[in-house]
Amino acid sequence: MELPVVQLPDVQANKPKIPINLTRVGVTDVKKLVEIKRKDKRPIVLISIFDIFVDLPSDRKGANLSRNFEAIDEVLEKAVNLPVYEIEQLCSDVARSLLDRHEYASRAEVIMKSEYVVKRESPATKMECQEVVDIFAESTAIRGKNDSITVNKLIGAEVMGMTACPCAQEIMRENAHNELLALGIDEKTVATFLHKVPMATHNQRGRGIISVKVGGDIDVSLEMIIEIIENSMSSSIFELLKRSDEAVVVERAHMNPKFVEDCVRTMAKNIVQIFTHLPDDAVITIKQINEESIHRHNAFAERVAPIGDLRTEIVQGQG
Repeated sequence: MELPVVQLPDVQANKPKIPINLTRVGVTDVKKLVEIKRKDKRPIVLISIFDIFVDLPSDRKGANLSRNFEAIDEVLEKAVNLPVYEIEQLCSDVARSLLDRHEYASRAEVIMKSEYVVKRESPATKMECQEVVDIFAESTAIRGKNDSITVNKLIGAEVMGMTACPCAQEIMRENAHNELLALGIDEKTVATFLHKVPMATHNQRGRGIISVKVGGDIDVSLEMIIEIIENSMSSSIFELLKRSDEAVVVERAHMNPKFVEDCVRTMAKNIVQIFTHLPDDAVITIKQINEESIHRHNAFAERVAPIGDLRTEIVQGQG
């Protein structure tokens, strides 16, 4: 005897007791393996964490969260067979799939975070080493009239480096200047010495962060973002260093002292110079966090602006 099919009730579709809209409903900390293909290079396999959300209208009790997992699995399964070159495009595909599966939603958001290993070589001995960089991508899909979907995507990275404090260094320079004069060394020799030999100062471990938010199919190089951040601080840092390498890093940093504000302005200038293909409305977020060595607090600076505004300010500043 064949048993009757029991239709389970769709509790999520019921009307809630308190009928208000919810901005984001979803799941967080979903771990997935993601393979990113590269032209003429081995693919990169990332252990990634996803946060995925949709909005929820006031007449619906809950979202069908299992559909979020289905959307991610579906897109990542395609990635096994089709080339995926950009993590932000992957997030865009998932966001579109979310709207397809959640017909009641008008907005879907996908956030991806991962660690990305880059190869570096030490400055003096040229030893090969690996550095770990935090990368992230986001995508927002919005349903418009006639079910049209607009997608914005964001790509960014956070890179560790070091900075040397200009203020304390200037104090040490003045002390050295006075001591050398007191020893009978002439002013010209003192000036030459201080120009060639950097003075002591306190250091900070810096964290530079850049994100670029664009619409459409505009490409943004993640490798270039990482390079811009690395070059914005007093010096890069390395996992593996011999003594001669340490000397180069320390000297490089102290010959290039920077405040936290200097790092943000340097990143802004390099973004404008390098990302010339970005439209003026591309939103750039730049942050620098310096973990102080002689204070309990950290130093922080930030700029958020369309790249068109940055272009205008930099041109006017150079005029």
